[in-house]
Amino acid sequence: MRKIKVAHFGIAHDHSIFAMEVLRKYPEIFDVVGVCEPDEATWEKFGSHPNYAGLPRLTEEELLSRDDIEAVLCEGHELRSVSDAQKCIDAGKFVHLDKPGGIDIDAFGKLLKSADDKGLCVHMGYMYRWNPAMKYVREAVSSGKLGTITSVDCTFSIQYQAEKKQWLKQFPGGMMFFLGCHSLDMIMQLLGEPETVTAFNHSSGYENDGSLDSCFAVFNYPNCAATIRSSGVEANGYYERTLKVVGTKGTIKVQPLETPTLVREAYLDGGMEHPWHDYSQSIFPGYPNGRYDDMILEFASIVRGDIKNPWSGEYEYSVQKTLLKACK
Repeated sequence: MRKIKVAHFGIAHDHSIFAMEVLRKYPEIFDVVGVCEPDEATWEKFGSHPNYAGLPRLTEEELLSRDDIEAVLCEGHELRSVSDAQKCIDAGKFVHLDKPGGIDIDAFGKLLKSADDKGLCVHMGYMYRWNPAMKYVREAVSSGKLGTITSVDCTFSIQYQAEKKQWLKQFPGGMMFFLGCHSLDMIMQLLGEPETVTAFNHSSGYENDGSLDSCFAVFNYPNCAATIRSSGVEANGYYERTLKVVGTKGTIKVQPLETPTLVREAYLDGGMEHPWHDYSQSIFPGYPNGRYDDMILEFASIVRGDIKNPWSGEYEYSVQKTLLKACK
């Protein structure tokens, strides 16, 4: 198996250090040639993290001009990352782009088309796609085990400090853009693109000056509605992250989504006698191979040409377009 020469472009994203951790965890697969962060203030703030230790700091020109660099992880600021990725695609490099796909849907669409035209890929960093519980839910829905889906309800919240809540102001939709995007990706894996989107995004007013830190959206489908609630002011919010899928034959609930991942399911025929009792059963979907490992390893398989990107550009565009509707 040949090693992939990979570079890291941008270090401002919350997932940047973890993506680098995975790259360096698999030296038999990745040859990390360096880190590029053009913004000096960002480098001063984050560049000393141990996960970047010992790696050369590349200039943007060097990263883009080196023919030996096959792939780039774009982990920069969310409002810059699509532009970074476009530069890499234009330079003929495969891209892993951390979520979400920016605030300009036309720029994101251009990025996806450019990658397709060049036979490259834009591999998005929605890490729950590879979570064993999400795989279990996808299979239950696609196989018809749950019957016709009648509702999907998601919560993706956390308890942020004042500085982080203020930081959210730069994003349309605030928490819906920043973290609700994960829940939207889960919903659209199961149901596709909704017919309509209705958003109720608010500022709690707590330790912030108008940032949208208390968000809710409804996604309408022919047979059901799906919902996302995403808050930055929820005590114990991380543990309360939930995916609940209800069908005409049964229900699956994942809560919390991770650390630990807990899954319970129930089917109508199991509660006919006493429907007022809890007759759900605990399910073990399997241990995750780290939070980000399978995601990055799949990217490596795409770069080597072992597989095609299973996440089409059409799907990624649809997710981003729908997210921006939920962000108004």
